[in-house]
Amino acid sequence: MRRLILIAVPYLWLLALFLVPFVIVLKISLSDTALAIPPYTPTLDLSAGWQGIRDFFAELDFENFVWLTQDDLYWKAYLSSLWIALASTAMTLLVAYPIAYGMARAPEEWRPTLMMLVILPFWTSFLIRVYSWMGILSQEGFLNQFLLWTGVISDPLQILNTNTAVYIGIVYTYLPFMILPIYATLDRLDISLIEAAEDLGCSRASAFWLVTVPLSKNGIIAGCFLVFIPALGEFVIPSLLGGSSTLMIGKVLWEEFFSNRDWPVASAVAVVLLLILVVPIVLFQKNQERQQEAEK
Repeated sequence: MRRLILIAVPYLWLLALFLVPFVIVLKISLSDTALAIPPYTPTLDLSAGWQGIRDFFAELDFENFVWLTQDDLYWKAYLSSLWIALASTAMTLLVAYPIAYGMARAPEEWRPTLMMLVILPFWTSFLIRVYSWMGILSQEGFLNQFLLWTGVISDPLQILNTNTAVYIGIVYTYLPFMILPIYATLDRLDISLIEAAEDLGCSRASAFWLVTVPLSKNGIIAGCFLVFIPALGEFVIPSLLGGSSTLMIGKVLWEEFFSNRDWPVASAVAVVLLLILVVPIVLFQKNQERQQEAEK
C-alpha cells in the first residue's frame, strides 16, 4: 500500500498541475472567439445531457492552429524566440562553466560562501532586478556614463531596447540555474581521473577537454534545459529591455490574451509552444534510455 501511495503521488501531481490545465488550454484552442464571458465558445452544458455533449464536441475545430500557419507574425515570433533562447543558453553556459569550475576547485571552507553569492540574487525580486538593468543600460545609465568617463566611447551607446539588452537580461537572470547543476556535477568529479590523464601524457588543457568536460555533461545538459525552457517563453525581459523591436512568442501570447482578448488563438499559441518544448525533451530522454541500454 505504501509503495502504491509513493507511486501515485507524483502521478496525481502531474495530473492536477499539468494534464488538467493542458486539457483546458487545448479545449480553448479548439474554440471560437466570442464577445462573452468567457470570451470563447462553445461551453459545455451538462444540463442538455448527451446531446449537449455531442454538440459541444461538434463545434470544436482546428481553425486557430491553421491561422497560426497563415499569419507571418506567429512563425516569425517562434523562430525569433528559438534563436534568442538558444543564443542566450549558449552565452549563459560560457559564463557559468568557468564560475562553476572555480567553485568546485575552491578550498572546501570557501564553497558555502561562493554558493551563497550565486543564489544571493534570488533574495531580490525578479522584476526589480530586470528594472535595475534598465537603469544600467539606458543612454543616461551607469554603463554609458562609466564608458564616457573612461574615454572608451565619445557618444552614448544604444543598448536598451535592443536584442543585446535582452541577451544580457536573460544571461544575468538565469545564470544561477546554469551554475548550480554544473557545480553539483564538478563537485562530485573524481580528481584522480584528471591526475591519471596527466600521468598518461595529457596536458592540463587536454585533460580538461577530454576528461572534465565529458564527465560534466549531465550538469551541462540539465543547466541548458533549465535556462532554455523559461527563456523560450520569456515575457518580462523582452518587454522591459527589448522594447517593441524584440519579437518573442511570450510577448505575442500576452498581447493575444490581454490586449486582443482572443483566448482561443492565445491558447493555440501556448499549445504549440508547449509542444516545441516537450517533444525535444521526450526525444532526448528516449535517446538517453537507448544509450544506457546499449552500455549494459
